[in-house]
Amino acid sequence: MKKLSCVLAATLFIIFISCNNNTEDSSGTPAEKPIPIMSYSVVSTHAHDTSYFTEGIEFYKGTLLESTGLYGKSKLVQKSFPDLKILKEVTLDPKLFGEGITVLHDTLYQLTYQEHRVLVYSAKDFKKIKELPLNPEGWGMTNDGKSLIASDGSSNLYFYEPQTFRLLRVQGVTENGTPAVNINELEYINGFVYANQWQYNYILKIDPSNGQVVAKMDLTELVNKVKNSDPHAEFFNGIAYNPETKKAYVTGKNWSQMYEIQFSF
Repeated sequence: MKKLSCVLAATLFIIFISCNNNTEDSSGTPAEKPIPIMSYSVVSTHAHDTSYFTEGIEFYKGTLLESTGLYGKSKLVQKSFPDLKILKEVTLDPKLFGEGITVLHDTLYQLTYQEHRVLVYSAKDFKKIKELPLNPEGWGMTNDGKSLIASDGSSNLYFYEPQTFRLLRVQGVTENGTPAVNINELEYINGFVYANQWQYNYILKIDPSNGQVVAKMDLTELVNKVKNSDPHAEFFNGIAYNPETKKAYVTGKNWSQMYEIQFSF
């Protein structure tokens, strides 16, 4: 009887420990829940110029804006949509490497990679207004309607004052408590920052108030399809949301297609 009691006690103890392990780690801290994976589907495709080393895409009043990189090849382009006819084009100084773009109040901002300069244009006619200083490297950019939000390839989001590019705050981005790496192209959709990870195939959905990754999308299948059809295609890099049609688009460096994708924002 005593032996049976001991066995029963041991069994209950194991069950108790097993249950505890489902909710806490070895330090007694509640275990992190897995980041939800967002599913997506490809709705349509649009031709994309394979000479474009894409650094940023954005919709502006029904047209598509694109910033491309590489020294001597960087440009800013506006195309009609969906026929993608070139409406305007600006070629950057060969000493500048174009990066992310965003439009706020009809003013277009374009980052440069390592030149510490932000190029500012009138979005209506691409007339250059001025240049602003930029301390870190320039990678991706978006805005929340008030502040400009930029990345520099680290785990940080940088919030800037539009008129001066004065740094307002730095928000670290974490995925289950671990810094998210290689944050690049950005898009602000319905209160969240969507960011692609350079050299990865993920889009991260980030809460800008605390930097937490609340969901992520794995585009590996799409990226593999692109690279299998064209071995010269480079990394996935480009997210654009059309607020007029509420549709999202993705592309990459030297990709031959831009994809309209459907997912829950």
